[in-house]
Amino acid sequence: MRAWFAAVGAVALLSAPAVARPAFDQAAALAASQAAIGHRIGNYRLRDAAGGQVWLSSLRGKPLVVSFVYTGCFQICPTATRALDRAVRAARRELGADAFRVATIGFNLPFDTPEAMKDFSRRQGVDDPNWLFLSPEADSLPALVADFGFRYQATAAGFDHVLQVSIVDSRGRVYRQLYGEAVSGSQLIAPLRALLKAEPERPAQSLLNKLRLVCSVYDPATGAYVFNFAYFVQMIIGAVIITLGIAAVVFEWRRRRASRPSPSS
Repeated sequence: MRAWFAAVGAVALLSAPAVARPAFDQAAALAASQAAIGHRIGNYRLRDAAGGQVWLSSLRGKPLVVSFVYTGCFQICPTATRALDRAVRAARRELGADAFRVATIGFNLPFDTPEAMKDFSRRQGVDDPNWLFLSPEADSLPALVADFGFRYQATAAGFDHVLQVSIVDSRGRVYRQLYGEAVSGSQLIAPLRALLKAEPERPAQSLLNKLRLVCSVYDPATGAYVFNFAYFVQMIIGAVIITLGIAAVVFEWRRRRASRPSPSS
């Protein structure tokens, strides 16, 4: 099994007769996932874990991390969600607690209800106020998953599906696809950092968060982003040099103006 492809089920139907099914086309699934990059996600109505209505357009304005699961999965979806939780925690430490949102969407209707999604999040230990567990509407599900480039196929034991995490920019366009059941903090932080650097500064964005974006670098030895004081010092030196340069220009301008003879002399 490839790292980005899940072939696991909720219940093994040992007593059911074998049914010939076409194999899940992994190459086509990956191609569809990549083709979604740059695509603007439609405005779909979903329900959160409390049963409240959520429109996807309401999640714009900040980068959005999206994963797909089915709550009856007993192995891969829980493992991938717990790994994503660790990555999200790392990203929040580096980029700020409210720098981005996360949404996990259940695709196995009618079983992935708000109650089932709430129980799924509880069982994975997710406790993040900016992470929604959502149930889509049956009639819009095909278009929703197509917009994200997410493909799945029912099997006798559950579903075969792409293991992907989609990074969506603040305007609702797919920016990056991450694959595998163990997305790391560094994998998640890199595209989010790039998006946050490219976006206009938000009024609520703190100076500390801006410094983190500009002055942090990836350390391959630890697999984490660390604050680079050299960048910070360089910024200060650069600001001082610019200030001194402006002061010198102003001083010279005033000196020349003072040395000019007055019209009456």
